Amino acid sequence: TGYANSALTAELASAADMIIGAVLVPGATAPKLITKNQLSSLKPGAALVDVAIDQGGCFETSRATTHQDPIYQVDGIQHYCVANMPGAVARSSTQALGNATLPFLLALADKGWQAACADDPHLLNGLNIHAGTVTHAAVADALGYALSQPNLTLKTAA
Repeated sequence: TGYANSALTAELASAADMIIGAVLVPGATAPKLITKNQLSSLKPGAALVDVAIDQGGCFETSRATTHQDPIYQVDGIQHYCVANMPGAVARSSTQALGNATLPFLLALADKGWQAACADDPHLLNGLNIHAGTVTHAAVADALGYALSQPNLTLKTAA
């Protein structure tokens, strides 16, 4: 166990048969954890699975593929970068998403969006734009807008 940093990632990657990259930075593209230059330090035939491909991919050599043609090679390293991976198991992924979101939907329906967001920091963190102001830091940064604190925006909406 160690703190995530580029040196430790490179060290561990060189000994791996498979690397699964699953990075999510809400509202932003995924950082590149493995560079093209690092491919030569990986085991021949190693596999990179990029679960973050829908956010731009977390390996420099990632490019979106499909379930029909899912694998390609770069410098002898296998890449699996299928966009929308849950689409392969649509029913299961839909049920899982429904189970995860149902409590939030019920809160919104029972309380209204303002009270639900005021009562639940997770819902409040999901508020991106309100009354013409951007309330999510990553969205504000990506679009070059000023950030308005969502809790303050809610108070003025009441």
